[in-house]
Amino acid sequence: MFANAIADAIARATGEPFSATVLTPIGGGDINQAFSIGRGLRRYFVKANRAGCLPMFEAEADALRALAATHTVRVPQPIISDTAAGQAFLVLEYLDLRGGGDAALLGEQLAQLHRVPQTRFGWAHDNWIGSTLQPNGWQPDWIAFWRDQRIGFQLQLAAQNGYGGALQRDGAMLLDRIDALFDGYAPAPSLLHGDLWGGNHGYLANGTPVIFDPALYVGDRECDLAMSELFGGFAPDFYAAYCANWPLDTGYAVRKTLYNLYQVLNHANLFGGGYAAQAARMIAQLLAQIR
Repeated sequence: MFANAIADAIARATGEPFSATVLTPIGGGDINQAFSIGRGLRRYFVKANRAGCLPMFEAEADALRALAATHTVRVPQPIISDTAAGQAFLVLEYLDLRGGGDAALLGEQLAQLHRVPQTRFGWAHDNWIGSTLQPNGWQPDWIAFWRDQRIGFQLQLAAQNGYGGALQRDGAMLLDRIDALFDGYAPAPSLLHGDLWGGNHGYLANGTPVIFDPALYVGDRECDLAMSELFGGFAPDFYAAYCANWPLDTGYAVRKTLYNLYQVLNHANLFGGGYAAQAARMIAQLLAQIR
């Protein structure tokens, strides 16, 4: 029934009959189930989760459309999102991706994306980072946005999840002193992928880079660069090409820890394990830079 409903949705969205009704599982995701459906030029990528996750899929489709509209870096085209048989689903263009390709072109295109003019920080609606709500209320002040809607919000979630002690004590101190990390630096608002770790990019057979699974908002471009370094990093050509197109401020070396703190706190709130301790160490490192 679920596969049939997806096939019907694809037919409605594309205006062409679609009869494939076999969902082939695809591994690799932590949050959603993933499948392919169809074959050849009419093959699609499908994400599925409980029905209440439909707003999350709708936000992802909106983000992909916003990224595509910049005509900078390739993203999968969203086809349709809906619910059926008690599940939410998102259908995307199927792209046959591989791990290696033109990393320098990706760096160049990301710099082009970040240069698309924006006027303020945030986004038109909230979305999700993994399965965690990501508050995006518009804010003209970047430092206030990052303090309140990113680090402060994640620290509140961490407290609700039982992470107290030094994490909360030092976290509060960091929030009070966060301005010191931006001395002489006023970031331009840039459209961000928002979750740009190595697993969220790939390459077509001809080397064309593709980014996907965005947690999009307008922020400091350093956030995307910092996230790209968090879990193993991208190819050296990526960083060289990005900096050739738009050099990074010298303070990035310190601020990338602040920006990745958000991601590590989110991992603590989602997965537990040693992420809370890692976040506490990062906060201590940042406070040492301020003192």
